[in-house]
Amino acid sequence: MKKLSIERNRMPESGIRKLQTLASAIPEAIRLETGEPDFITPSNISEAAAKAALGGFTKYTPVPGYITLRKAIQEDFNKDYNTSVDINEIIVTSGAVCAITAALMAIADYGDEILMPDPAWPVYEMILIAQGLTPVSYELEPEAGFVPNWSMLESRITDKTKAIMVNSPSNPTGAVYDEATVKRILEFAQKHDLYVISDEVYDSIIFDGKHVSLKTYDTDGRVITIMAASKKYAMTGWRIGYAIANKDITASMSQIMITLVGNATSVAQKAYEEAILGPQDFVEKARLSYKGRRDKVYALFQEAGIKAYYPKGAFYMMVDISGTGMDSDDFSVKLLNEEKVSVAPGATFGKTTARMIRISYATEEGKLLEGVKRLCGFISRNSK
Repeated sequence: MKKLSIERNRMPESGIRKLQTLASAIPEAIRLETGEPDFITPSNISEAAAKAALGGFTKYTPVPGYITLRKAIQEDFNKDYNTSVDINEIIVTSGAVCAITAALMAIADYGDEILMPDPAWPVYEMILIAQGLTPVSYELEPEAGFVPNWSMLESRITDKTKAIMVNSPSNPTGAVYDEATVKRILEFAQKHDLYVISDEVYDSIIFDGKHVSLKTYDTDGRVITIMAASKKYAMTGWRIGYAIANKDITASMSQIMITLVGNATSVAQKAYEEAILGPQDFVEKARLSYKGRRDKVYALFQEAGIKAYYPKGAFYMMVDISGTGMDSDDFSVKLLNEEKVSVAPGATFGKTTARMIRISYATEEGKLLEGVKRLCGFISRNSK
């Protein structure tokens, strides 16, 4: 029998998925490794989906998405970010992963190099490798708030560099880029004629400052903005999101979408429409809940004398484990086995965080605080 695909089978294993698998075998484990809201989808959204299904919205949809949903997205985004996005610059996708995949397929060819932050959500690298693209990491500086190391970024440019990927608010760091950083990223992209894929799916979960969308300052159509319902409306399982890009890119993405999924799920689209147009009190309730958990978790690390990086958004926190002398993979497995607490190893996000672990504080508060207390005790006992 002939061999399987060489390119697709050299994708690295996600350290998050590995810990999820191990933790699933321990029913009493406290799960801090997965980034998923502990809230259920608001009832008005689920009811809208049920109504849509009963009303016959169960067939193929236009590939870019229902016009009513795209109109809702257009008005919402333009209002929030002071833009004038055209409806034909919006394409609805089966979640953010689908949007990123289709965007890369639209702009890049085999062998092109894509600048990717380090640390970064590991799925970025998996997507790039699966497409025969070359991921080129640029370091984010932990002590400066996980902003790019600008001189290193410049050194990564070659004649094959096609795009830069950016993520703010960040998974895994919780960093939130200010206006000056956003403008500098765009200046860098313009200088080297790069596309920018800007993952902004945590845009509603900000605790300090505000979210600055790169699209606000995109003067020449090089930014591809990635958004999703998953985190804002606790709709992870619905697999629904969108991309905003210039019309040539969205037209190409529409053709590509046909080969990937055809169109985003019809009832999920109607649910998302209700999420955008309906009451928004859940969004603020969830944000305040995450903020409260962040503050309590950070205080526990401070009390224990353990270095944790203060996040300004999303619902993740990076924790320094260098004092234990363990690498993050060994640390995470040992912690799970001894303390029944599951965390994400920092090495899965990049070399910069190889001596850190990531926790998600989107977990129910009681379990979260107990898990962090166990984690603090484990670090203290194992520090040299």
